[in-house]
Amino acid sequence: MSLETASRPPAAADDIQHWVLDNFAELRRLRAGLFEALNGEPMPPDGKLDDVPEQVAIVATELATNAIRHGRPPTRVSLRRTEHTFVLDVADEDPGTVPELAGPRKPGKGGLGLHIVGELAEAVGWYSDGTSKHVWAEFRIPPA
Repeated sequence: MSLETASRPPAAADDIQHWVLDNFAELRRLRAGLFEALNGEPMPPDGKLDDVPEQVAIVATELATNAIRHGRPPTRVSLRRTEHTFVLDVADEDPGTVPELAGPRKPGKGGLGLHIVGELAEAVGWYSDGTSKHVWAEFRIPPA
């Protein structure tokens, strides 16, 4: 996964919910809100999302942690939905900083958040809108 080149998330996505975070303590509220939002959305006929809510929560936590730690507040998290995917968008007020994948590190030294995001999400990208930097991840809604 490379985040070196800016990209845009899917354009035709409907807003589901938004969160504004100012510190790490608010990550718990974000995760709880994501589970509620994802489980309250229309699902496939069998009602199952497989591991999607857990994957979205992990990715949201990683991206929001990066934004709080490396960006400028506030951190804004948006959950959107297309016909076949959920799109998570995490923005901060530091449009000039490019997200970077960490190089090899020893376990426990941190810096692997974007690698985790790349493993769990269907697609990942980032863009700047001039005032904010957005890092987004897309998750396929499992077929019925």
